[in-house]
Amino acid sequence: MIKIGLVSKRYGKLVALDNVSFEVNDNECFALLGLNGAGKTTLINILSTSLLPTAGTVTVNGFDIIKDRESVRKIVNISPQESAVAKNLTVRENLYFMASLYSIENKQDKIDGIIEKFGLREKENVRCKKLSGGQVRRVSIALAMITEPQVLFLDEPTLGLDVKSRKVLWDIISELKSNRTVILTTHYLEEVEFLADRIGVISRGQMKAIGTRDEILKMTETDTLENAFLSLAEEEQ
Repeated sequence: MIKIGLVSKRYGKLVALDNVSFEVNDNECFALLGLNGAGKTTLINILSTSLLPTAGTVTVNGFDIIKDRESVRKIVNISPQESAVAKNLTVRENLYFMASLYSIENKQDKIDGIIEKFGLREKENVRCKKLSGGQVRRVSIALAMITEPQVLFLDEPTLGLDVKSRKVLWDIISELKSNRTVILTTHYLEEVEFLADRIGVISRGQMKAIGTRDEILKMTETDTLENAFLSLAEEEQ
């Protein structure tokens, strides 16, 4: 689904990404791990077409992110770390507004389906400023799903949520990844173990390791994902 070849991003002398190459498969959840400043958000912004690389190539379902930018944007969407939810609108109004932006046909039917899928029926007419943090995150992901993207980017989807709210979102994400590619950034390693099919560890803008949990444990000769991650990202400390 996604092919990344020798992608770099520089801001003057600062190298945010340094010759990153990997692939993400159809219908898999790929977790991108790294400490703050490692390059995760920069990479997500490039893959979702909101930022251009300094060098390298990226294709999404065969479309080049530079030459075919509009085609890529039709098949991807992102739920950003900073929620794009309009707090003064209700859940339904937020979804209707987003559906209108994308000129979605059969808006009401699409919105009804998403409200059911995300367990928001009881809150559909509540202003989002009155929702809990977990409910707001559900709305944020629901907004990204309005276009039924082939690739969904989730940037820290459960940041700051309590254990119960996090588990609700995990179950939703598990269902979403069954028929689309999901790229997830998170600092919660238990989230990675629950959701991810494969993991990429990025440090100082370089991809240090890619594989399943077991493959990364074997590669780093460690017994837990936490120890594996710390051994790969140790230089960031």
